[in-house]
Order: sequence, then structure tokens, then C-alpha cells
Amino acid sequence: MSLIERLGLAVFHRLDPERAHELSLQALRSGLLPLPGPVMSPRLRTDLAGLAMPNPVGLAAGYDKNAEALGPLMRAGFGFVEVGAATPLPQPGNPRPRLFRLSADRAVINRFGFNNEGAEEIAARLAQEPRRIPVGLNLGANKESADRVADFARVLRITGAFIDFATVNVSSPNTEKLRDLQGAAALTAVLQSVAEVRTELPRPIPVFVKIAPDLKEEELEEIAAVTLASRIDGIIATNTTLSRKGLASPDAQEAGGLSGAPLFERSTRVLARLSKLTHGTLPLVGVGGVGSAEQAYAKICAGATAVQLYTAMVYEGLSLVPKIARGLDRLLERDGHSNVAQAVATRQGEWL
Repeated sequence: MSLIERLGLAVFHRLDPERAHELSLQALRSGLLPLPGPVMSPRLRTDLAGLAMPNPVGLAAGYDKNAEALGPLMRAGFGFVEVGAATPLPQPGNPRPRLFRLSADRAVINRFGFNNEGAEEIAARLAQEPRRIPVGLNLGANKESADRVADFARVLRITGAFIDFATVNVSSPNTEKLRDLQGAAALTAVLQSVAEVRTELPRPIPVFVKIAPDLKEEELEEIAAVTLASRIDGIIATNTTLSRKGLASPDAQEAGGLSGAPLFERSTRVLARLSKLTHGTLPLVGVGGVGSAEQAYAKICAGATAVQLYTAMVYEGLSLVPKIARGLDRLLERDGHSNVAQAVATRQGEWL
């Protein structure tokens, strides 16, 4: 981390967390930040459900909700980027304050509630940005919608021509009863409607489903079965957690989803379990608590084809991204792997 980045983070951490978030996007859009471009090597090159990526380290949804800083983010060292979540209609989300920095725990709690400018506005921005790496969109549902199942398909219909992959987000804890859509019948309906819209797009794109880390064993088994039976291409494991176990920060009991370091073990165990349940036939993306090359590698060895991160950047800055990618390259070389795929699920049993 450079001195300038260290000073910038120190200033941001004195501000309201959501204001700091907004300013970080403005800083990216300014074009003044030095960015390394995608980190790449033959060893890091990754195929995720047909997506050709220079490395397997991606940006998780939630940081750039409205695709405002897409160009700079594609030059920040990531192998792929996910923006959103987008809903059919614009919505303000939940009242502020709704973002809490848990510095003692290297974590964040958010209860944004899918605040975004709507699918039409986001699609317009996505259409303007030339692709350097794969870009995906997290699909959401409006809080007041009378048909949330249809909302996911509506967003894909509006934006699908301008993205490289889509993620069905049925696991945010900040929209009431959204997680109910993870049940077998409801999830089947959502995935079927999205799959039907995909057939109408100018080109086929992979579709993933993002799940919660708080599911019971039988619920994981249901999700694995439904996903395998559908035409969906993979699972992103996981979203934020409602658990507050072991936290030390003053705001630890705020309502919302917890992300960051405390989520690492929980999310990695869910990931490994899904890898076993799907018999390695379905690409998985590991998310939750990734803050180092070692943790990214642990997710891959537990069953992930690729990983995503977000919260760790709050504490380590954007330079963490190329640092993780380059460190991952060294770890793969150390263990004799010529590519990422050779390491996937090689230590799955350690997490079961």
C-alpha cells in the first residue's frame, strides 16, 4: 500500500461510511488514480462458465451499484467485475444510516436495501463502456413489487445485451422476505423465468445464483438439486450473514448483512459443501472474507473456480486487488499447478 493510499484510507475512515463509499467512486471516476490494468499470467488465466478471465479475482456486487466507475474498475487488477444490484424500477433503499464500519472486526454491516437508479439507467451506462474484462450484473427485485419472481427476468431483459454474465440475487437480507426465494419451488420459478429471458438475448450469457451463508444442510441440498436441474451455470457462495458471533465492534448489533473477515470460515464451509453436493460439475464463485492471496487460494482449494471480494478493500485499499492476484500466482506455482483449474477442490475435505 502506498503512502498516498494509506493517507486516503485514514481520511475515509474519519467520514461517515456511506459518504466515504461515494467519495471512493468519485475518486475512481476522476481518472487521477494510478491503476495497474488486469493482472494476468498463463497460470492465472481462468474459464468461468465460458467467461475467459485474465485472473480469477473479481469484484463482488454492491460496491458500484449503478455502474458509475466501470471503466476504472476494469483497470484495477480484477479478472472480472460485477456491478449492481439492479432492480426494474429505481428505488432509494432503506433510510440512512445503513452502512456501518466494524474496524475491530475488519468487517462491515450494510442494510442498503437495493438502492439503485433502476435497470434502464444502468443498462445505458453498461452499453457505453468498452469491455476489457468480463462484466456482470447482479439482478434484484423491487421492495414494493407485486411479482418479485418476474422482477429478475425484467432486469435481465433490459440489461442482458450489455453484460457478460448475470447473477440472480435471492440472498440479500435487506429486502423483506427476499431470502424466501431460496426455497426449492420459488427458486425454480425464478431461475426458469430468467433462463427463458436469456434465450431472447442477442448472445447467450452465463447466469449464476447467489446464496446466503446461513442456510441449513437440507436447504443447501435443495439449492444444489434445483440448480443442477435448471439451466443455470453456477453458484456464488455467499452473500452476507445475519450472524454476529464473536464480534467486538461497537456497531456489531446493527441490523443488516455482515461482510468481511468474520464471514470467511462460514462462507468457505458452505462453498465446500456445495462443491461436494454438485460433484464438481457446476462452477462456483467463492465470496466472503477474502482479504489475502492465501484466503483466495483457500476458497479455490475448497471448490471455487473464481473468487470475489469487496469489504477487504475498505481496510486495505484498491491496491489489495493486484496484490492478491499476484500472490495467488505464486501460490499456484509453489504447489505445482500450471493453472487455476488444477487447484479447484483439492482441499475440499478440510472444510467439510
